[in-house]
Amino acid sequence: MISILKNQGYEFYVKPYQLNIVGLRNRNTAANRFDDEIHVFYKNGNGKWVYHVYPATTDPGTFWLRNPSYPQGTAILAQGQYKNAYAIGLHRGKYKALVQVKPVTVIRDYDRDAFLDFNNGTHDTGTFGINIHHAESSGATSYVDKYSAGCQVFQNIAHYKEFMGLCDQHKSLYGNTFTYTLIDHRAINRVQWKRIIAASAAIATLALGWTIKNVLYNEHT
Repeated sequence: MISILKNQGYEFYVKPYQLNIVGLRNRNTAANRFDDEIHVFYKNGNGKWVYHVYPATTDPGTFWLRNPSYPQGTAILAQGQYKNAYAIGLHRGKYKALVQVKPVTVIRDYDRDAFLDFNNGTHDTGTFGINIHHAESSGATSYVDKYSAGCQVFQNIAHYKEFMGLCDQHKSLYGNTFTYTLIDHRAINRVQWKRIIAASAAIATLALGWTIKNVLYNEHT
């Protein structure tokens, strides 16, 4: 994951117990599934990396896609790094969560179907309550449904409690500010393809150079 952050030009943190919180969005555009991941990693007191991967959704559920609370459409958080955009607070005034405190960018899905429109919606930047919280208060939730209208939502309550414990530790050391980074799996593939193309072009150029050199050598011998 660190190499992915580097490739995207995103910042990551190496101080002891300072959290890196990264959402990894699945390729699938069908909504209502917990088919994404939230990666949480940090260095411990011995300087070794500790890594957690939690099933989650980074997308809204089908209820809000079909019944948007905004006339422009339901929010889908756009890929990007949102530095210090989150703090520990109360989700809807009910329970402790990471709540949005600075602007983020969302894509407005306006066509009211059960599929996620990452490319056709309009971009909107502001404070919309795109929080990081949990689904059901016990066990693992089967479907997203009403639990996300754009929020980043943990599927399993036990994972969420572990995550919030890590957030409390981070807060005690570095204050109540958290950076959240969202990466679309398809963007990783695009970077990989660019590398492959660049490497292929470099090899082709090198091969052409050797061919020309050999031709010139043969002409003069």
